[in-house]
Amino acid sequence: MINTTINQFLTKQLPNLKIAVVGDVMVDRYVFGDVSRISPEAPVPVNRVSKMKEVLGGAGNVASNLSNLDCKVYLGALAGNDDHGRLLQHLLDADKIDTTGLITSDDRSTITKMRILGDRQQMMRLDFETITDLTSDEEEQLSTWLENLCKSGIDGIVVSDYGKGVCTPTLLKKIFSLAKEYGVQTIVDPKGSDWSKYNGATCITPNVKELGECVGRKLENDDATIVEAAKSVLGNVDLDYIVATRSAKGITVIAKDGRTWHNPATQQEVFDVSGAGDTVVSMMMTCLASGLSMRLALHIANGAAGIVVSKVGTYPIHRSELLDLWHSFKHSIQSKPLYTKEEMKELVTQWQSKGETVVFTNGCFDILHRGHITYLQEASQLGDHLIIGLNSDASVKRLKGETRPIVSEEDRAALLSALQCIDGVVLFEEDTPAELLAYLRPNTLVKGGDYKIEDIIGRESVDNVEVLSFKEGYSTSDIVGKIATMAKEGKL
Repeated sequence: MINTTINQFLTKQLPNLKIAVVGDVMVDRYVFGDVSRISPEAPVPVNRVSKMKEVLGGAGNVASNLSNLDCKVYLGALAGNDDHGRLLQHLLDADKIDTTGLITSDDRSTITKMRILGDRQQMMRLDFETITDLTSDEEEQLSTWLENLCKSGIDGIVVSDYGKGVCTPTLLKKIFSLAKEYGVQTIVDPKGSDWSKYNGATCITPNVKELGECVGRKLENDDATIVEAAKSVLGNVDLDYIVATRSAKGITVIAKDGRTWHNPATQQEVFDVSGAGDTVVSMMMTCLASGLSMRLALHIANGAAGIVVSKVGTYPIHRSELLDLWHSFKHSIQSKPLYTKEEMKELVTQWQSKGETVVFTNGCFDILHRGHITYLQEASQLGDHLIIGLNSDASVKRLKGETRPIVSEEDRAALLSALQCIDGVVLFEEDTPAELLAYLRPNTLVKGGDYKIEDIIGRESVDNVEVLSFKEGYSTSDIVGKIATMAKEGKL
């Protein structure tokens, strides 16, 4: 059973997550200009600079992504006491990232990567860096910092390894030991061919090139090759999942137990892939820390990556963009007043294949009133999609008597479909929805009133059953009775 829905994740859980990021932090500097001629001094293009921009890179970009998702973020990294280091601190402060784990030193330089762009295309990259491993004192400082965070309570740890000296085998061993001790999920963005140093991590997120380096050969970017290589790695390294980012082919997840999930890339124009991997790392971390299923985490991470690659330069995903993406997806599925059983089954299957949860409730809904609305709104919060099993006119007549329904099945369906919280309505002719539930197989069945779960019809066809209270003072029978009384008294 999926314990968290997309709506709950985006609106309630993201702002409450506490995530630590440990790794190689850097400044990404972008120089924008336009190119219209060749230099007379040498056969090279002349870039007329129009503007410059500095953003967080490496582990800093992961932290920035998480911060812009409204998580509380703690960064453990190294930097120099230099101009770039002061710029780095300014950028971290602007994103409200906790830097108590940032160790600065006069003996280090702050890693900076300068990208030269002409007409939105990257022409050249200049790297300013001196690579030195952590000292034993620095390892101890970072270990103590992370242990204190674990004791105070964090939800996840991201290891952002760019091979620049922070992620030493000793520190990594300490990180995964703490994660196991405190029950914290960990995700690694790897570097190098020896992944045994990541033993104990929950997830690792290589691209195709990095996965190939690990298995010692160049890999073709097809499903079978990627899955085979990942399973080979999982047989030798203690990891739960490999999340392979595959550029235009999307993302593939391979679990230790052999399960696989594929999600194709979104159809976006790609301007720049800088930092897209960091976005996938950030989204997978938050999804798994929130209790989402791997299928749903994959779906969300892929959508976020699609947003990022459509931007120029390193770009952190924002929670507001994910909310917009989710709402646009919901609205792209055009609801109609009434679906056939077959059409509804197809919709349910489509939603569930993306890891989205489907909530089902049923009833006559004759003369829609405030009590109905409140109940349906509450039911819709229990999953990603709410569908209604609506008693047909014949079914209502058998259950309620010859004078019912007051409102025809077509009109009842149209009224329900007009509610924003409802994604579809399907009729059933039987007295109970048992047969319909067995056919549709939604995730959650919701009933209103004081039912005992063991007495609820159709419970065996779903993963979860919820009972909601009806709003007091509202019922169709009372409304019908009031109208009859007023008519009898000549008040109508």
